[in-house]
Amino acid sequence: MPSAHTAVNEPGASGRPGGLRKIVAASLIGTTIEWYDYFLYGSAAALVFGRVFFPDSDPLTGTLLSFLTYAIGFAARPVGAVVFGHFGDRLGRKKLLVVSLLMMGGSTALIGCVPGYDTIGVAAPLLLTTLRLIQGFALGGEWGGAVLLVSEHGDPRRRGFWASWPQGGAPAGNLLAVGVLSLMTSVLSDDAFTSWGWRVPFLLSALLVMIGLWIRLSVDESPLFEEALAKAERRKAEQGAEQPPFVAVVRNHWRDILVAMGARMAENISYYVITAFVLTYCVEHLKIGKQTSLNAVLIGSAVQFCLIPLFGALSDRVGRRPVYLVGAVGVGLWSWAFFGLLDTRSFPALVLAVTVGLVFHSAMYAPQAAFFSELFATRMRYTGASIGAQLSSVAAGAPAPLIATALLGSYGTSTPISVYVGLAALITVIAVVASRETRGSDLAAIEPDGTTARPAPDQQTAASA
Repeated sequence: MPSAHTAVNEPGASGRPGGLRKIVAASLIGTTIEWYDYFLYGSAAALVFGRVFFPDSDPLTGTLLSFLTYAIGFAARPVGAVVFGHFGDRLGRKKLLVVSLLMMGGSTALIGCVPGYDTIGVAAPLLLTTLRLIQGFALGGEWGGAVLLVSEHGDPRRRGFWASWPQGGAPAGNLLAVGVLSLMTSVLSDDAFTSWGWRVPFLLSALLVMIGLWIRLSVDESPLFEEALAKAERRKAEQGAEQPPFVAVVRNHWRDILVAMGARMAENISYYVITAFVLTYCVEHLKIGKQTSLNAVLIGSAVQFCLIPLFGALSDRVGRRPVYLVGAVGVGLWSWAFFGLLDTRSFPALVLAVTVGLVFHSAMYAPQAAFFSELFATRMRYTGASIGAQLSSVAAGAPAPLIATALLGSYGTSTPISVYVGLAALITVIAVVASRETRGSDLAAIEPDGTTARPAPDQQTAASA
């Protein structure tokens, strides 16, 4: 049984499973829509943007330039993390999640309206890049708010399981994005898809946003945030205004930010190599059809969606760090087999390569939501978790397809790419080993100065039951 202190400070633990499930469903659907928007760009960059927006380049260079615009969106994610984190820690999680959804959906739908280079010249890639920056800014604030809304409602004994569901929005969004693109490529000729077919999935985002907005407006604000806000108001009356969240988190939680950044290196790099660069590698390098390549990613994403809550639940039983380390070591080793399987040009081998890679990725991604939430105090948790996650995305996810494409172009072989993923895995292993185990932490007991109350013995026992 959870301790009395936990029951008071984490209301989601006490008797509102229906309410928690509603929060989880709203977060999952919202993150699915946002990741659909974001991943759609990556898949389109690999398949068609080179010809539409950079037609004067050879195919590999055009793809490289497309991935450059793709990477630029990551630069805006830390800015979004700071801005959304600040207001999310001051005004609440729910309000900022609504704003991020509208920004992401609006910019994605507009991408579907941008004319190609042949129509408006250099203005086309400039408009594309601007809208990609807005996407990145919105996503920088989306992830932290979505996982915190669940983490701060949920039972600490099963936080890893419940908080992993918003993480399922990534494979679900990728599944949806790749599925729609796969459908379009299967029913249209290559010329029709390049001319207008690729725009349909982007325009579809407008409808999805309306659905997500209706769902997000129906959920309650985080009870832990409301409690922390009341405490902050009392402290303000006694001690004066508190520090801005960004200043406080850098001053008191800088080690935790570094842990989060390091933990994301292998997770981020491997994911974009497995799901985005793989399309370039198969289509441009191996001359495998778009449909075959998309279907392999589609199957792998479906398997990953099912696995994420299982790994989240496992982290509740054995701890966040052991599960995360299995994923980091596994993805580093699998990167060597990954390209060997792709090189066979066999569809079952493609599916196996992508699926096993995403299994190891899931072992890192599933416990990440609870793990990062448990590192920071409530009044700076949105800022801390978002900054830690999004700063690493600039160094990891942003250049991953770009670096992989450049390495392939320079060396003509996948070996340097496997080395690249292996080094990222080593960084993540070091970061996770250096971190503290957070399973079973009382989120309300994490102090603004970075100190953390040790969970009560009965809470530790319950967490491992």
